[in-house]
Amino acid sequence: MESRNWIGGDWVAPSAGEIVVKNPSNVGEQVGVLRLSDSSSVMEAEQAARRAFASWSALTGAARGEALYKIAAKLEERLGEIATLASMEMGKPITEMRGEVMRGVNLLRYYAAEGVRANGSVIPSNEADVLQYTKRVPLGVVGIITPWNFPVAIPIWKIAPALICGNTVIWKPAEFGSLTASRLTEVFAEAQLPAGVLNLVIGKGSRIGDALLNQTELNGVSFTGSTATGLHVAGCCAKRNIKYQTEMGGKNAAVVLKDANLEKAVPMIMSGAFRSAGQKCTATSRVIVERAIYEPFIHALRKAVSAVKLAPALDPSAYLGPVASAGQYETVMSYVRLAREQADIVAEGEGFAEVNDGYFIRPLVAAGVDADHPLLQEEIFGPLVSVLQAEDFEESIELCNKTVFGLSASLFTQDLSNAHRFLQEAQAGMVRVNQETAGVEYQAPFGGMKLSSSHTREQGQSALDFYSEVKTCAISFARS
Repeated sequence: MESRNWIGGDWVAPSAGEIVVKNPSNVGEQVGVLRLSDSSSVMEAEQAARRAFASWSALTGAARGEALYKIAAKLEERLGEIATLASMEMGKPITEMRGEVMRGVNLLRYYAAEGVRANGSVIPSNEADVLQYTKRVPLGVVGIITPWNFPVAIPIWKIAPALICGNTVIWKPAEFGSLTASRLTEVFAEAQLPAGVLNLVIGKGSRIGDALLNQTELNGVSFTGSTATGLHVAGCCAKRNIKYQTEMGGKNAAVVLKDANLEKAVPMIMSGAFRSAGQKCTATSRVIVERAIYEPFIHALRKAVSAVKLAPALDPSAYLGPVASAGQYETVMSYVRLAREQADIVAEGEGFAEVNDGYFIRPLVAAGVDADHPLLQEEIFGPLVSVLQAEDFEESIELCNKTVFGLSASLFTQDLSNAHRFLQEAQAGMVRVNQETAGVEYQAPFGGMKLSSSHTREQGQSALDFYSEVKTCAISFARS
């Protein structure tokens, strides 16, 4: 397969270079070729999106909703095909990837329904015979910049609310996710989305990402990725007074109190830490355990880690697949080496001979370092979790909040008072009790505090706030 741009309703093969995509489960297998764009493609996409805006924004919300329903139906028809390609491209186990594509279907349907819901309110006026009300209006042309770790769900949870609000879109996916992006865009094309409403441009961020941010006349930008890149995006947008939204890193903690039900807590912590090979911004990266329960917790965790099946992404029984790329493998392995040199390894998964030709990293649990150590402060984005001991609930909260990030946190307890205190005091945008740190439902707001976010929210009704502006209207009428 070769990637293509989709600009103004036409498929275009860019010619500014290429990247061969190899299967992270088997690096000897070529999945496809990325054809890379230069800045001229970005400018063409902007012109197409600008031309399409007037007619798309003029449609009724119901008409835009019908378009999203059609896209949802087409995506569901091609669920297996798209999930298989994505698993081969970035290594997420096929069972997880099928669930992600279905999440995309549900997101499209959720936002399609917004087309016939109220989008404003009537406000009483102090003057007689004046009708005063608000309504949402679209921003215009928005740039969507998406990561590789959720190559279907994250693009859709940005694109669907952008479209239902009446915006047109320029989408720049991550390089290691662009084959999936091309296939996903085929779904939009097959559903006959009007030309120019969605435009796909594939290429390196350093080349076309900066062109998108600095050369086009965008009205909004939504970004998900690393904190460093997110801060760069925010700076570019702020200088130009472009509305922006950045979802960035996390160093998410699961807190286990002495009254926790370990039979329920350990599987949730395992899932939060090791599903998708830990490549989620909401992944559990730190586990803070009350000292009184530390030994039985480590025993249960060690047993669970030893049972993890590490296997190629298309194996339906795989619990853990490879990390996404050679670069990601080297980054995560640098932390694995650090853990082996400076920490105590308390649990480690088994390796398998048949997966030696991929970017596989065995699940690893480290302990014995303090809360300021890089293993506990830096986002690793891999199957490595670190454990800290806490004396009591008070110290647990203090350690949980001891990070520059604030995306997600969870508490395992049967004490209702401590549960409510945690929900109040944990400095994270998404806080949960007796649930894993990863996996926020699509109808709920998604976003973080501190360096995890620009403090807006994605998903749910909150996404509509970002992709629209509020216009206050008033009309005076004379009585006869």
